[in-house]
Parts: sequence; structure tokens; C-alpha cells
Amino acid sequence: MKRIFLTTLLFILFLGNLSADEITFVAQAPKSVVVNQQFRLTFKVNRANVKEPTIPDLSDFNILTGPHRSTQQSYQSINGKMSKEESVTFTYILMAENEGEFRIPAASIMVDGKKYNSNPLRVKVLPPDQNNTSQGQGGNVQRNNSSSTNIADDDLFVKATLSMGKVYEQEAVLLTYKVYSTVNLTNLSNPTPDLKGFHIQEVQLPREKHFDLEHYNGRNYQTLVWRQFVLFPQQSGELEIPSLTFEGVVAVQSRRNLDPFEMMFNGGPAYVEVKKNLSSNKLVLDVKKLPAGRPAGYSGGVGQFSISSSISSADVKTNEELTLKVKVKGIGNMKLVGNPIIDFPSEFEVYDPIIDNKFSLKTNGFSGEKVYEYVITPRASGTYTIPAARFVYFDPLDDSYKTIESEPYIVNVEKGKEQTAPAATYIGKETSKLLASDIRHIKLGDARNLKTNTLFFASPIYFLLYIVPLVLFVVYIVVHRKRVIENANISLVRTKKANKVAVKRLKIAKRLLGEGKKNEFYDEILKTLWGYMSDKMNIPVSQLSKDNVANELEKKGVDSTLIKDLNEVLNEAEFARYAPGNASQAMDKVYSMAMDVIDKMENSIKK
Repeated sequence: MKRIFLTTLLFILFLGNLSADEITFVAQAPKSVVVNQQFRLTFKVNRANVKEPTIPDLSDFNILTGPHRSTQQSYQSINGKMSKEESVTFTYILMAENEGEFRIPAASIMVDGKKYNSNPLRVKVLPPDQNNTSQGQGGNVQRNNSSSTNIADDDLFVKATLSMGKVYEQEAVLLTYKVYSTVNLTNLSNPTPDLKGFHIQEVQLPREKHFDLEHYNGRNYQTLVWRQFVLFPQQSGELEIPSLTFEGVVAVQSRRNLDPFEMMFNGGPAYVEVKKNLSSNKLVLDVKKLPAGRPAGYSGGVGQFSISSSISSADVKTNEELTLKVKVKGIGNMKLVGNPIIDFPSEFEVYDPIIDNKFSLKTNGFSGEKVYEYVITPRASGTYTIPAARFVYFDPLDDSYKTIESEPYIVNVEKGKEQTAPAATYIGKETSKLLASDIRHIKLGDARNLKTNTLFFASPIYFLLYIVPLVLFVVYIVVHRKRVIENANISLVRTKKANKVAVKRLKIAKRLLGEGKKNEFYDEILKTLWGYMSDKMNIPVSQLSKDNVANELEKKGVDSTLIKDLNEVLNEAEFARYAPGNASQAMDKVYSMAMDVIDKMENSIKK
């Protein structure tokens, strides 16, 4: 008996500990309701033994009934551990008599002597539907279950909207396709707009979709945001967004009259599926050209940005590496911007930066940061200043170009280990060969038999050992000076390295292709093609467009067919990600086209 009592007591204490979880007190109501339609307002607390909450001022609504109290309790055992869940819900039935948007303040409740507040709510009250379509409790549209299979255009349609009607080149604008329905819509296709003159990125919407009530053109519709795209216009002028056709499937009540008993056994009236094509409206976006007077080093960025930097060490030795990281943070067309400008000392050897994209797509552009990591090798000792990294962008909010800078760094470089020059190694090998040939067999016998021309001093080899190093030294100086001059010419260096950089990027694209990363693959292909043309033709990133590239290629005498192939692969890379069919085959095709175009372009421009 004692054991049973102790077990029961421990179980009660255990359940008491389970109930000591964090208190939650949540209010819920529809976002939108209709005038003179009833709706529910609920307050839920995760405790059982509580008194009624103190409700807020609800003078904007008529309280029809409430509060109705309902209690829920559940127990479950997971891996031998008992858990208990309990809650109480207080429900009020309200009705709104006036249109507008109203606020429901927070309610309060006392739990274990402590006061807790719920979340406030906003409820939009819509006018009555001017159509004869009936509406049920909570203002929800009763979807038309008419036996007719002819669905009117104003019962179901898709509307396209833009977040702005006028933008600058490269400024992000949101394209939304929204469904309006008064019928039983059960399925809708996912076409992708074929847009020319835009760089497009799709916004990932939640998989679980919910309809919201909206008053439009005198009627109340169940609405749903179906697809969204962020557009970055690549050229100025009036750009058209054509109509897009969706295929909808609607459940319509069958025309045939069912026997009441048959309806009862079949669970109600029968429905048939009816297909309907929905064409969205056309849109025109007014794209303004970026203002004249672009500062030198303009990155092509449009948005709002900030910059910061860090350095691995300010004290190094010659031929040792140090790392400079530059972070550009903000929101805008981050995927399309160029590198910051840094005028490194000529005594520093600097490699192309490793770029880490840490941004994600939002409805107003890419948000996050882009990290540029520079690996630097000082070649001479001394004290040097790494100037501030400079980033130039256009701010559409202020209609002006802005230049932001990170902090500069002073680097102390001490003399470290000297690297053996290739020329010195070569000289040593030649010298060793010549010295080996100078060792002669000592002939024994009468000294009179020794000939003077066997002496090393003043021999041709003797003078050759002086002349060869001198000539090689002069050649080294000439070659070194030529290399320094070429490296100082950034445009020439970019042109020479264009194919090498493109090949590296194509390798990355090949890896993404193998991993099946569709979006990342097409982004890398576009960066490869645009980057190659920018480097090869010495076109700034801010001026990159299909027209500019085509003009420069024509000046270089590139065949028009090859220019057409380039535009074709650019279009394929921009739109293939959204095309139906076998994604792997499409990616293989784009990869092969990109490789072929770059190879032909390299040979053609060399000529």
C-alpha cells in the first residue's frame, strides 16, 4: 500500500514538473472579415486551471456570444518518458458593423499568480460583396458550386503587379502573380514568364499556402500569392512584361441529380474537374537610365551598401603571405556587382580575390554581404600603406552615386628568406658544366712538354664565364621590366587572363552540374560569360550589356554568327532554369554551348 502511495505521489509530482513549461497565451482571429458577418476571436493558454482572461476593449465589434471555455488534455509516452499537454481556449463570436481596419489590443490572464499578456491583432473589415455570391461565417467566400461548367472570368483570374512602376537600371523590382477565386480551385500550373532585358530571380514562397480574403472590384475573393520574381532590368526604356497563361483546375458540382440515399452513401454531391486557362494582364515597366557622371571605378552596384575590412597581420616578412578581407554589406543587385577598388603597393604580389557570397534573395533584392579575400605576398622589405578599399555604387533612394571606403592599413615588412631566382639556378648549372670541362689530366714528365695554350687563365672559356652571366643578367632585367610594365597595365593583364579565369569558372560550373545544383549552375555560367567578355573586351561591369558587347565584338571583326551564338547561350542560361523538361539535359546543353563559344571567341579575337 505504501509503495502504491509513493508511486502515485511521484507520478503527480512528475506531471507537475511537466506542467512547469513556459506559459504561452495566444490570440487568434481572421485577418479579414466582411461587414455583418460573424467571426471567431480565440484566446488560448497552455494551462488547465486558470480563470477567464481580462479581455481588451472590443467596442469596434458586437460581442454576440462568449466566452466559451473548452479544455484539452493529452498524454503521450516517448521512449518510456511520459509527457502531458493541456490547454484552455476561450472563444468569442464577434460581428463587425463598420468597414475599416481595427486593432484588438492584448488580453491578460493570471497563471500561478503571474500576469501574462496575449499578442495584439489587426482585423480588416471589408464591405459586403455586391455580387449575389453568398458568404459564410467569418466572411469566407463560399466558392461557387454551381452545376455549370462555364466558369466566368471574374470568378477566377490571375493578376500581375509590380512593386514599382518606374525604376533605374539594375534596381530590384518585385513581380507578383496573385490568384483571385470564388470557386473551388484545386490546382494551378507554374509557368515562368519569358522576360527579355531582365535578370530574374524567383522568390521561394512557403509550400503550405493559405487563402486570404480581399475586396476587389466590388467583390470579395479568396486570394493567394502564387509566384513572385525579383527583376533586375538590364537596359533602359519601356520594358514589357507579357501576359502569362496559367492552367487551373476547378471542382464543379456534377449536373446529374443524385438520389438522396446515393448522396448519403457517397458522402455528398458528386464533383467533376473542369480546366480553365487564366491569362494574366500585361505590364510595362519604365526603366530610367543611370545618371551621367559615373565616378571612376563604379562597381555596377545599385542599392544601399556599407563596407568594412580586416587584415590577418600588420607585421610580416618578405615572401610571406597575409590576407586582407573586404566585406560589402547591403541590399540591391549584389550578385551583379564588381570588386572593390584597392591600389596595392607595387612591391606586393596580389592574387585575384576569393569571393564568398553570403546573401539571400528578398523581395527588394539580394540582402546580406559579399566577402572578398585577397592573398598578398610582399616582395620587398619596408613600411607600406594598403589604401582603403573603395566601393562605388548608385543609391536609387537618393538618385546619386556614392563612394564608401574601408579603413587603410600600415604593414611593416621585414626582410625574410630570399627566394632563389630561376636565372641564378640556370647560371649555376652552366657554370658547373664549364668548370667540369676545365679539369684536365695532369701530364707527368718534362715540364718543357707542357704547352701554354692549356692554361685556363686568359683562355676563351675564362672570358666566357664572365660574359655569359653578364648577358643573362641583362636579359633578366629586360624581361623583368617588361613584366612589370605589363602588370601595371591592368587592362592588358585582364585581357591575357580572361580565358584562364573563364576555364576556372567553367570547372566550378561543371562541378555544380554534377551535383545537380540547377540555380547555382546557371548563375556560374552567366558569371563566366559576362566576366570573360568584361575581361577580354575591357568593358567595365557597369557597362556590360548584350548591345555593348556585340558592338565591341564587331569592332574586333568577330563573325556575326559567333556573336549570335553568344547571345543565344546567354538567353539559354537566363531562361533554361525555368524551362520544363529534363533539367540535366538542359544543363549539359548550356555547358557545352558556353565552352564552345568561349573557345571560338578566344581563337577569333586572337586573330
